[in-house]
Amino acid sequence: MEFIIIGIVSLISIFLLKYIFEYNIKQIKNIGEDQDLDNLAKAYPSNIEMCKDYLSKLKNETVKIEENQGAQASLYIAITNKILIANVKNSYTRIQTIAHECLHSIQNRKLLIFNFIFSNIYLLYYILICVLLIFKILPLKMMFLAIFLILSMIYYTIRIFLENDAMIKARYLAKEYLEEKKISSPDEIKKLVAGFDKINAIGIKCINYNFFLEIMIKTFILTILCILC
Repeated sequence: MEFIIIGIVSLISIFLLKYIFEYNIKQIKNIGEDQDLDNLAKAYPSNIEMCKDYLSKLKNETVKIEENQGAQASLYIAITNKILIANVKNSYTRIQTIAHECLHSIQNRKLLIFNFIFSNIYLLYYILICVLLIFKILPLKMMFLAIFLILSMIYYTIRIFLENDAMIKARYLAKEYLEEKKISSPDEIKKLVAGFDKINAIGIKCINYNFFLEIMIKTFILTILCILC
């Protein structure tokens, strides 16, 4: 009975926060589409050159940079100290996205490494208990579910802090970069920054909700397995 209750609460939480955060997949997909701003951004250096400029500004030029045209999302890999830039060369969002990843590179090293290691342990733990449940060899199901929820809280706390910190600061770093380059007029810079603000107003809420959603879906799957197995 307790697993049914946890499963129901997980589902209610998913839909409740979706409503509160006004999560809309179509809106998210179209959030960075603006041809006028894309045209303004074309005047700026290549992604790699822009990344080098940001890292120089942040006084952190030891980071490796790689551009992957097949990737859909840019990311900073703490364990190898590398920034992977996705296929964003034709979008104005690249100016803030690259700033975001560069800011990750100067975050607290202890937090970054812990997040990398713990995220993998957390995923392995989830896969392990799912397998053990499927083969009906997991004792004390509630205890292992409780441990998973505690690990989820740690995962969420660290990951959200790192993402929110980079997302909030990226807007200001990008604005400074635009002003220092003096490629665009003040009015054009205002338009680009307004575009960043529009993205952040929706994107920050969505990122927070997405991480929560990921945890609640895993929790719901575990409760189903606990009931059936």
